[in-house]
Amino acid sequence: MQYRTLGRTGIKVSPYCLGAMMFGAMGNPDHDDSVRIIHKALDAGVNFVDTADAYGRGESEEIVAKALRGGRRDDVVLATKAHLPMGDDPNRRGSSRRWLVRALEDSLRRLGTDHVDLFQVHRPDPDTDVEETLSALTDLVRAGKVRAIGTSAFPASDLVEAQWAAERRGLVRFRTEQPQYSILDRVIEREVLPVCERYGIGTLVYSPLAGGMLTGRYRKGQEPDTHRGSYGFRYLGDERRLDVVERLLPLAEKAGMSLTHMALAFVVSHPGVTSAIIGPRTMEQLDDLLAGAGTTLGDDVLDEIDALVPPGTEVGRLDMAYDPPAILHAGMRRRAPEGRAAA
Repeated sequence: MQYRTLGRTGIKVSPYCLGAMMFGAMGNPDHDDSVRIIHKALDAGVNFVDTADAYGRGESEEIVAKALRGGRRDDVVLATKAHLPMGDDPNRRGSSRRWLVRALEDSLRRLGTDHVDLFQVHRPDPDTDVEETLSALTDLVRAGKVRAIGTSAFPASDLVEAQWAAERRGLVRFRTEQPQYSILDRVIEREVLPVCERYGIGTLVYSPLAGGMLTGRYRKGQEPDTHRGSYGFRYLGDERRLDVVERLLPLAEKAGMSLTHMALAFVVSHPGVTSAIIGPRTMEQLDDLLAGAGTTLGDDVLDEIDALVPPGTEVGRLDMAYDPPAILHAGMRRRAPEGRAAA
């Protein structure tokens, strides 16, 4: 592994980050098998593991804890996240001080450690002032429970606002961002990646295989008979995305590699990307992903990819892509008539 520096933290991480979302009920319910997968990734040189409290309501964190017992914890850059709902209580979610402090304590208990190397805000929270969030996270860093803090799916404007707020108030800065990025999802090239490079923010990008579509297992005219297909994701049947996949497959074949390896190599070749999150559910999937480590793409291949999906654009959208509230709720886009509140 050729390790990279995570932003300006000084922390060295592998170009592949092991995502733990598929360990537990969401993917592989066999804890022992999941532990073996984690161990094999670590033995191969992957030193970066990313999980979240919301993955299986803590089950993923518990599996990671089992894998790191016996002296492996100190060799791993361990990241987790908080923000998504962890119950019906409206205060068991979000980015308030009240919840982030509690969420971290819960995660540390499940992970069996006294600190995490990276604690991330899983999604933007329009209901919480960014200074409130940064103040709470700063206290956690100063208490030694967190080494660095980061974000996930934050728009470029939110990243800049947070940097300014931290400087203005003397608070700890967000050091990482976790956006979605793949050949089919290149929007972050417009603003998010340039902002991250400007502020020295490391990036660990998720869904580098476009939610499984860049594995070649999803083809036009075929019903998706896969684990992801059972969740009913709409993007798996998006004809626009499937059309591009059909054109990428022969390009990968001509380059002498699988579509999976080409897709991962594309993501980690961007100078603004620190690490790509791989999320294997089975040992076979991990073996295939690791086999592509070190794959590089020539300018000719990158130019052909650019011709199919121009830089800064996207083809359709992942179901799990972040949309701000005003996009999701029509009432927030429409001025209410006088005398009547907006819906």
